[in-house]
Amino acid sequence: MTTPSQIVRASIRALSAYHVPPSSGLIKLDAMENPYALPPDLQSELTAHLATVPANRYPDAGASELKGALRHAMRIPDAFDLLLGNGSDEIIQIIAQSVAKPGATLLSVEPAFVMFRMIATFCGLDYVGVPLRADFSLDLDAVLSAIDRHKPAVIFLAYPNNPTGNLFDIESVRRIVTAAPGLVVIDEAYFAFSSRSFLDELGEYANAVLMRTVSKLGLAGLRLGLLIGRPEWIGEFEKVRLPYNLNVLTQAAATFTLRHYDVLLAQAARIVRDRADLASALGGMAGVAAYPSEANFILFRVRDAAATFEGLKARGILIKNVSVAHPLLGNCLRVTIGTPEENAAFLAALQASL
Repeated sequence: MTTPSQIVRASIRALSAYHVPPSSGLIKLDAMENPYALPPDLQSELTAHLATVPANRYPDAGASELKGALRHAMRIPDAFDLLLGNGSDEIIQIIAQSVAKPGATLLSVEPAFVMFRMIATFCGLDYVGVPLRADFSLDLDAVLSAIDRHKPAVIFLAYPNNPTGNLFDIESVRRIVTAAPGLVVIDEAYFAFSSRSFLDELGEYANAVLMRTVSKLGLAGLRLGLLIGRPEWIGEFEKVRLPYNLNVLTQAAATFTLRHYDVLLAQAARIVRDRADLASALGGMAGVAAYPSEANFILFRVRDAAATFEGLKARGILIKNVSVAHPLLGNCLRVTIGTPEENAAFLAALQASL
């Protein structure tokens, strides 16, 4: 009898599937979602709009109207083309598939977004993760040394980084892009909460592209990511994108909502203000060390992450235990910024769980 072990690659069999924990009945602060829904009047308008969508027809393969809405909302220069994906994950996979020559390497830093490593494995790329410093800053010398040694086909840098929340030194990022023999992907999933973006200087580099998502802006359920770059890069990646990868409802809902981009940005600004309040409260709590964040979450360290995580869960709060993801994250937990009421409930539960 044929078995999976005979057919499936050993590198895939060695992986564990990406785990999404059940959250029913819990205050969900584990997935960097925007806690705010659209205002009721916009929800009603969106519902009416979606009722007119021809679900019996294939979607616009080029998503031209949606691309126009994204370009206008995010002020993307006309010199760049856009590639749209079913979330950022699909875009990462498209890029990895496109560069996966025999012996090619995908390089990133660690800890970082786990899908960089997982997708490299899916696509048969060698993976190199360069450890950050103990304070989660870039170790530029180590990254440059790894670039020189491994000659990566593609480098992924999250800016701000996940799960640490910090912005890397911009001059170090520039040095990496300049030194890279291949493509550098700047992942700005959390751009709406950050004080800095790489978009304004993207045009200065022939080997850099910028990736974003609308998931953190309040549209996580739509699964929409975008890649911004020079036409010569986007044109190659378009060859790998599957036809009709964005369904008609995603295209219609995202295009509609992006016309009200000011609402999404106002929510993001509120989250940034609440982030400051939550960081201050965590900073004043005995037994807790919180790290600076430019994202919509805060990484913090406690004496016993596993026990604290279970204590929070028992009190109705679900956050992310990242303590086993990398040695630098020992006893670290990550909490998404929620509503003020959710943040208050989290703080009370945390105090009782320490």
